[in-house]
Amino acid sequence: MRRNRLGKSKVRVTELGFGGGPLGGLFAPLDDETAAGALEAAWDSGIRYFDTSPHYGIGHSERRTGGLLRGKPREEVTLSTKVGRLLVPQDPAGRMDESFMVPATHRRVWDFTRDGILRSVEDSLERIGVDRIDVLFLHDAEQHFEEALREGYPALAELRGQGVVGAIGAGMYHPGKLTTLVKESDVDVVMLSGRYTLLDQSALDELLPACTDREVSVLAASVFNSGLLATARPAEGATFDYAPAAPGTLERAHRIADVCETHGVTVPELAMAFPLRHPAVSGIVVGMRTADEVRGNMAAFGAEIPAQVWDDLRSEGLLDERAPVHV
Repeated sequence: MRRNRLGKSKVRVTELGFGGGPLGGLFAPLDDETAAGALEAAWDSGIRYFDTSPHYGIGHSERRTGGLLRGKPREEVTLSTKVGRLLVPQDPAGRMDESFMVPATHRRVWDFTRDGILRSVEDSLERIGVDRIDVLFLHDAEQHFEEALREGYPALAELRGQGVVGAIGAGMYHPGKLTTLVKESDVDVVMLSGRYTLLDQSALDELLPACTDREVSVLAASVFNSGLLATARPAEGATFDYAPAAPGTLERAHRIADVCETHGVTVPELAMAFPLRHPAVSGIVVGMRTADEVRGNMAAFGAEIPAQVWDDLRSEGLLDERAPVHV
């Protein structure tokens, strides 16, 4: 699989990355054996970029990712994790975590200070079982943006300068705040969640031009918008941005499916191909929980997309005219 460089750093990622959210029990419980099978299937398929976070299952995702890495050549892997939430032990008292289907053994404490970030990195290195992190992101800093920009970013830059991490950036869903970060700092990469997809191209307004100007790479996450674009036709109860899809959004997804069917391709195939057409996008990151999901995503990722599909989407008003689609 092709690898692309992140910004001006030396770090490279495979164009399809493994998103570790589901490894933490997102939406449904996940056992260790199934998680390990998904990671091994990703490795066997050629994926060498693995993204995780302390937030995902209050440490479960990081530990499970580390289980894969312990059996693989470290130099072949690109690993990213995130900072901004410290995990503080607590008595679970029979409760499940508020965000992931795991016992509530820890609580999350927001912290984008230098000391908080250094502690978070130390904890992540121990959980994953590695001595370095390739890419480090400020995570979900929308409601803590000033602290993340003024205190968190300098701490990341310090770690990059020391060689503890290879590339730095932020992972958020808010294109405007990511644009500010790109313009006011020296990050290498941003991970954008759900804002450069077949259903939402708002990143074209400011973020993608700023990234192009500043030579900052984009990793497009949530390319299926949390489920609506994950099937050939929207499934019953399909979600958009983790909430039930609005009627207008649902209708738009069906119209995209109509165009796809005309050309013998599927919505997931198109959803994975679309972000990579933009020169600022170095890769996409897709959450996966089973070996079968990995294999299905790999098949979709490798599909040939007829050029006419893009033209038909534009003529139907389903694609922003500014979006580059022909390579």
